[in-house]
Amino acid sequence: MQMQKEDDKRQLVRGLKARHMTMISLGGSIGTGLFLASGGAIQSAGPGGALLAYAAIGFMVYFLMTSLGEMAAYMPVAGSFSTYAGRFVDPALGFALGWNYWFNWAITIAAEISAASIIVSYWLPDTSPLLWSALFLGVMVLINYLSVRAYGESEFWFSSIKVITVIVFIAVGVLMIIGIIGSQRVGLGHFNEGGTPFHGGFMGLLGVFMAAGFSFQGTELIGITAGESEDAAKNVPKAVKQIFWRILLFYVLAIFVIGCLISYQDPALLQADINHITVSPFTIVFEKAGFAFAASVMNAIILTSVLSAGSSGMYASTRMLWSLAEEGKAPGWLKYLNKRGVPLASLAVTAAIGMLAFFASLFGSGVVYTWLLNASGMCGFLAWLGISISHYRFRRAFLAQGRSLEQLPYRARWFPFGPIVAFVICLFVIVGQSMTAFQNGQVDWYGLLAAYIGLPLFLIVYVLYKWKHRTSLIPLGACRFED
Repeated sequence: MQMQKEDDKRQLVRGLKARHMTMISLGGSIGTGLFLASGGAIQSAGPGGALLAYAAIGFMVYFLMTSLGEMAAYMPVAGSFSTYAGRFVDPALGFALGWNYWFNWAITIAAEISAASIIVSYWLPDTSPLLWSALFLGVMVLINYLSVRAYGESEFWFSSIKVITVIVFIAVGVLMIIGIIGSQRVGLGHFNEGGTPFHGGFMGLLGVFMAAGFSFQGTELIGITAGESEDAAKNVPKAVKQIFWRILLFYVLAIFVIGCLISYQDPALLQADINHITVSPFTIVFEKAGFAFAASVMNAIILTSVLSAGSSGMYASTRMLWSLAEEGKAPGWLKYLNKRGVPLASLAVTAAIGMLAFFASLFGSGVVYTWLLNASGMCGFLAWLGISISHYRFRRAFLAQGRSLEQLPYRARWFPFGPIVAFVICLFVIVGQSMTAFQNGQVDWYGLLAAYIGLPLFLIVYVLYKWKHRTSLIPLGACRFED
């Protein structure tokens, strides 16, 4: 009985510094989406179309980050937007957002494990992928098992590697464009190839919107980490201000460099993926600059990127599952924390689900695993919708209860314009995922189902909780800001 009381008194440890939080969100959004998928974006819509799509999504993410930052600085909780939605909108929405987000990251862990083993095969093609997969899963679990500070430090260094790589790439690319590096001055020739920087029409641009949206996902990790920040009121605003501009500049400048140095018609741009690291736009540019072993170096960097994403996914899903248990929306035994404040039970369950999903990729041609990934694919956009709705209600409830905006440690600008615009753009991206299924006068039902399988699953969870608990929209005067 005494031991149970001691367990109940344990809380998450606020051990994350501002530098940890900044790098965690940077690491969550700078990865294979930039190192690999950016080439496909330019091939589909041209350099101008890719820049426009990434800038527009970045514009939306700016408002989402400021919205989340306002709530997280005032109410730093590990449940983040799941908790906010449950308190300011409807408990059913908070329940659905929480479980949906946990599921997404748990499945993503399996994807990162699989990707890491493929990357290692570039150097060691004759070794067993199962061996490497088990090793990488063990590393991710160990980082999260040690302490939140250990996770923060590992993510700081993982992300630092990626940030340095992008900065060096942009610097080298600019020097090649103006003719200081390379055999000749490249200029903007490829950028205006064909007389225009835009190619692929509306459908090509829409497809890049999807890719850009997925690339920016992970920025919302700042809301999860707020629950373990040393000083959320100070660190969250600082991180929010730094993260957005760094990410936007990294993506926009990197795509500009790629668009100038590589033709959008180069077939290699579309082939860049984990299986073809040698045709990564970054690898191609570094090789043109005369850097030997560019493919091996980028392979190593992308490996750290994958491990970073997997570790962050394990952290985010573990904290979300623990928070759901704290709020009575998951089994109570998942609330268990060890003496270092690590939610071990939630960590074990999350790792087990990730491992099972990975094994599903090995059987039946990976059909089950593919559908799991499809189901989780829309989760980030649903989380973003939840953030914009929650912030709109948060601010209205804050004022309706007679509170002053001066009490907020960080205030999002452009309210209510910001969350409304973010909601509309995010909704447009979600609906737009189905457009490619209606081309050439025929309906691709398989593609339509694959794109939207996550949405009905989310709605089923939402409706079942709402029906069981008879929940409704919470009146502004009844919204809870304190426990």
